[in-house]
Amino acid sequence: MEALGRTSLGHAGHPSSGVAVDFAANPTEDLIPLLYKNFRTTLFSQVLSLTNYDRQWTEDVVQETMIRAWQHSDTLEREPGMLRGWLLTVARRIVIDGWRNRRVRPQEVALEIPDNAETADRTDSSLAALTISRAMSELDEKYRSVISETYLAGNTVRQAATILGIPEGTVKSRLYTAMRQLRKALGEVTVQ
Repeated sequence: MEALGRTSLGHAGHPSSGVAVDFAANPTEDLIPLLYKNFRTTLFSQVLSLTNYDRQWTEDVVQETMIRAWQHSDTLEREPGMLRGWLLTVARRIVIDGWRNRRVRPQEVALEIPDNAETADRTDSSLAALTISRAMSELDEKYRSVISETYLAGNTVRQAATILGIPEGTVKSRLYTAMRQLRKALGEVTVQ
């Protein structure tokens, strides 16, 4: 170790072989870049564990710690071990304040559509279904059955004919007649 205030620091801010950095000789403007260069990695890894590995929060804490170092640069002890201790203490206090603030502030929730959210007004579709149901009830059973087997059950004309036990042509003609009667009952204009 060299003289007090002058030491060679590795990437993590620990003494190692390398270029000597004189923190005591550097003015305030040069202090912050030197702190970032020599202590950021150590500071980041320590804070990361304190924030439960929230990288964004960790970045914010490291930045705030460096701002406070700049604000107090005229009173900081320039010995590397003391600087490292001061930075880690300030960062830990910032994280503790953050945890306290999160407990006081309501927890943020994801924007999701809740199960009990307002649903679309289906009055029109319900009214239309009721009107069609009433109009179908006025049809003769032979017409209702072909509509039920084709439109409502989703069967083809051939399948409906097999189910109803009538020829395919009869299913087609009854569908045509049934649809005309439904349009008339519903007040729609029929095109001929």
